[in-house]
Amino acid sequence: MPVVAVINRKGGSGKSTLATQLAGCLANRGLQVMLGDVDRQQSSLAWLRRRAAQPLARNAAIVGWAFGAKSVMRPPAGITHVVLDTPGGLSGYDLARVVMSADAIVIPVGDSIFDRESALECHAELMTLPRVASGRCKVGIVGMRLDARTKPAPRMLAWATEHGLPYVGSVRESQLYPRGAETGLTIFDADADRVQNDLAQWKPVTEWIEAAWSATEKMEATAKTAVPVSAPSIAPTAPAAASRRRTLVRAPLPVPKAPASEFRTSREIVRPTPRAQRFGWLFTVFRAWA
Repeated sequence: MPVVAVINRKGGSGKSTLATQLAGCLANRGLQVMLGDVDRQQSSLAWLRRRAAQPLARNAAIVGWAFGAKSVMRPPAGITHVVLDTPGGLSGYDLARVVMSADAIVIPVGDSIFDRESALECHAELMTLPRVASGRCKVGIVGMRLDARTKPAPRMLAWATEHGLPYVGSVRESQLYPRGAETGLTIFDADADRVQNDLAQWKPVTEWIEAAWSATEKMEATAKTAVPVSAPSIAPTAPAAASRRRTLVRAPLPVPKAPASEFRTSREIVRPTPRAQRFGWLFTVFRAWA
């Protein structure tokens, strides 16, 4: 099933806002969505409890689930799409574990130098993971809480282009999102005529996620149907195979000669030198004096 993860090392970058809004968007399309909360604070699960009390959200239910440090992502039956909300400071093994389950990753970035530096470090670590490096998991940048009175969106786009980051879209600063966090609702639950401008901002974001999901699905389908090329088996499958099978005969390894030792072996008997040979010169002297 398609999985999108919202990741950024920096806290307060808008991860929970982005995750809850994406879950609400999918749920209002009639999809069976699960909002996975990787954060220990479980802000998304608390938001879901507030959402359960809203009559407007009854037709767009979202299933909650806590993704702990030792748990395995096993969505309940019937779930078709998953949105993962992650904590700040996610790195190392915990980051790799989340990426292994994701097909698309969005990094929310605020309009500040601290947010941009944190996003660059996070993106650099993501690119070292095999699933992202191979293209099976796409990574995109989303500008969050951008002031509509200034021009932060072009500035964010220029920054992303400078560093080679895919800029997906931007979300303006609005009171709709803090209110939605308190009530458990999203802009996709409201009347479309009232939030028309905000919905227009979310369209490129959702379209990019859908395109990333489709690309991943095609790559995995191609990998499953591809015929693996391997070496022929050495096990005979038919009587004729035995005659065609090659027998590898390895030449014996040369046995190195032991180096010559200055010590004699135990079987060598050292015979003493005869006494006449050892003291012959002394006998000669006595005979000369005699």
